[in-house]
Amino acid sequence: MLIGYARVSTRDQRPDLQMDALREAGCEREIIRERTLAGLDAARSRGRKGGRPRALTEKDLKQARALLADPEISVEDVARRLGVGTSTLYRYLPAARQSAKASE
Repeated sequence: MLIGYARVSTRDQRPDLQMDALREAGCEREIIRERTLAGLDAARSRGRKGGRPRALTEKDLKQARALLADPEISVEDVARRLGVGTSTLYRYLPAARQSAKASE
C-alpha cells in the first residue's frame, strides 16, 4: 500500500493534479488519516501528551506574581528573569497587563 500527500506552496496553485496522481498510485487520504489518529491514540494510551510544552511552570508563575507585587519591578524585568517574552507573561497573567497600564 502506498501513502503520499499533496502539497501546494502558493494560493494560486491547486492540488488537483497531485491528488489525481496520488489516487492513481493507490494512495488514499482516509488511510493516512486513520493511521495518524491511531498513532495519536496509541501515544495517549502510553501516557504521551502532544503539543508544545508550557513555557512557565506553577513555580515560575508564583515567583512572577510575587515579583509583580513590587511596583518597582517592571513586567519586562520579570519576563527577562524568567526567560520569556512579555507577551508570554501577559498570556499567563492577564492581570499583569492591567497593573502595567495603571503604573504608566
